[in-house]
Amino acid sequence: MLRNTLLAIAEDLKAGCTPELSPEDFPCFSAEAASEDPRTSPEALARIAASLGPEDACVFERAARAMDEGDMAWIGFKVVTDAAAAQANVDNEVTKKYGDVGSADGCDLVFFCNDAKEVVAGRPCSPRDLFQMKDVTRGPSMHNDQFEGLTWVSTQLFDSVKVWLAGASDVAVEVAALAHHVGFDVEVIDDDASYLSEARFPDAERTLLNSFDELDSHAPSQDDYVCVLTRGHMHDPESCLWAVRHGVHYVGMMGCKGKNNRVHDLCIQEGMTEEQWDGVKRPIGLKFGAKTPAELAIAIVAELVDVRYRQRYSEEARAKHEGDVW
Repeated sequence: MLRNTLLAIAEDLKAGCTPELSPEDFPCFSAEAASEDPRTSPEALARIAASLGPEDACVFERAARAMDEGDMAWIGFKVVTDAAAAQANVDNEVTKKYGDVGSADGCDLVFFCNDAKEVVAGRPCSPRDLFQMKDVTRGPSMHNDQFEGLTWVSTQLFDSVKVWLAGASDVAVEVAALAHHVGFDVEVIDDDASYLSEARFPDAERTLLNSFDELDSHAPSQDDYVCVLTRGHMHDPESCLWAVRHGVHYVGMMGCKGKNNRVHDLCIQEGMTEEQWDGVKRPIGLKFGAKTPAELAIAIVAELVDVRYRQRYSEEARAKHEGDVW
């Protein structure tokens, strides 16, 4: 989403005009999202846009500022399907109580929330609303269907982490699907079009090389992750050298100890330092006995999630979160 889009929406609202909210900017209301939950259709987004007024401009202005500041923040929506049920208190005996009031009203709502749990909304919210508004920080929301008559969705205002898969192996197929599912942007690089097909990688960007010698024509950023998963390990040395040259945040390589020792020798011959080699996670993924491509993908993506968590959150923030959860 573009910052200027948010400010244009705010200006329309302050002028008393109905803004245009597009599913392209708010993909939580895309046709794809609606196929999973009809309540979050493009038509629902149009209904919400028509309900907004000048008092809601502050949400979009705060969102634009969050983008300026590089904040981890979201624009969220309360989507009401049954006004009476939304306002009824349906807390159960297990979950924490949020008073005797359900949602503050039976109307749709747009709001801002960031990872510091700052909430901005132009209309009154009940304690239960606030609980669910803050919940969008678990991306997009974890308890969106805990109560009847409404649901909660959100769109993040920050970039997703990009994961490069060096090699279109069978393990890479499984990693690409799972990494996409948990919110990574995925790009797969290979030199064989038959392996690098849309059927194998429907949710990933695909880049076909003439040879792995062309890797340096593509430049990952220092915030990106690289998973070295080449077919038959044929191009592991070139891929490791490429990732290290670009100083990516994380690089991991699949393979057994014996093979990886050979890759080590080849990489050192090409100028990699021992310190740089030590920065390559090998074997890639968490250790829990994974063997099949699908099992290895779970191990790898679980590690990527953990790396992303540690990259985004301070030690203090992680300790607080882990204390609350565990």
